[in-house]
Amino acid sequence: MVTLLDTAGRAQPRHPEKANRPETEMLRKPDWIRVKAPGSAVYRETKEIVRKHNLVTVCEEAGCPNIGECWSKKHATMMIMGEICTRACAFCNVRTGMPTALDPDEPENVAKAVEKLELNHVVITSVDRDDLPDGGAQHFADVIRAIRARTPGTTIEILTPDFLRKEGALEIVVAARPDVFNHNLETVPSNYLTVRPGARYYHSIRLLERVKELDPQMFTKSGIMVGLGETRNEVLQLMDDLRVADVDFLTIGQYLQPTRRHHKVDRFVTPEEFKSYATIARTKGFLLVSSSPLTRSSHHAGEDFANLRAARQAKLGS
Repeated sequence: MVTLLDTAGRAQPRHPEKANRPETEMLRKPDWIRVKAPGSAVYRETKEIVRKHNLVTVCEEAGCPNIGECWSKKHATMMIMGEICTRACAFCNVRTGMPTALDPDEPENVAKAVEKLELNHVVITSVDRDDLPDGGAQHFADVIRAIRARTPGTTIEILTPDFLRKEGALEIVVAARPDVFNHNLETVPSNYLTVRPGARYYHSIRLLERVKELDPQMFTKSGIMVGLGETRNEVLQLMDDLRVADVDFLTIGQYLQPTRRHHKVDRFVTPEEFKSYATIARTKGFLLVSSSPLTRSSHHAGEDFANLRAARQAKLGS
């Protein structure tokens, strides 16, 4: 169990809700999962900029395996509204508990970091904030507008919570006009009670569908992890559900177990299976698909956005 220190210096569990879960064996990673340890000069520069502006990144909090590659290109996914989540998803390595108050300076600090990193495309995500009346929707909008004011040429991708039972929240975020609206399903519906108990599968589908109703030109995106015990047919049905919601971009990556008390890895899906999923998803009509063991929502996001725009243009021109 990973621990952290509170302000009084006392050791606190990072995942108190998982303290009583039984430990499970962590499967040995196959060769295709292994990545190089971070350490380049640009990586260290990116880390320094993040620290200077008091920012939290999902790259660190979620233990992303691609952090070395992305930070060496000055690509960091900002995680707003603190580092403590109100949900207790069985797969997630972000710490859980009662969050602190929102930082009113965060929108401007994020915008300054985007400018300093000279980002052409930025991904903004957050913890779940079920404690807030709007789930943090206005804070998302404030961050988007702060970035637009400081670096108007930067395209903005957001990865949001589900805003469950937060009426009007989605409309606030869409009105701020991000370029890409991402909300991850994470897994197939049969896994929700054990993997994502605080969420509702069909609410998430409806959220993505509603984005298109509010702004048909906004790109929508969603992602899942495999290796959580899902079947192939369940993944294919999930693809169909997303297409009914007119989602443009699908990402599929391998689930990696953070600790022995997190949800176990059922199996490591082979690169060949990922390629098969990508082929099928394209035939179902997604404008763009990223499917590989190390695919993550924000991995290569800038390049993917350019490809997404090109794919839409090609479709409209055909």
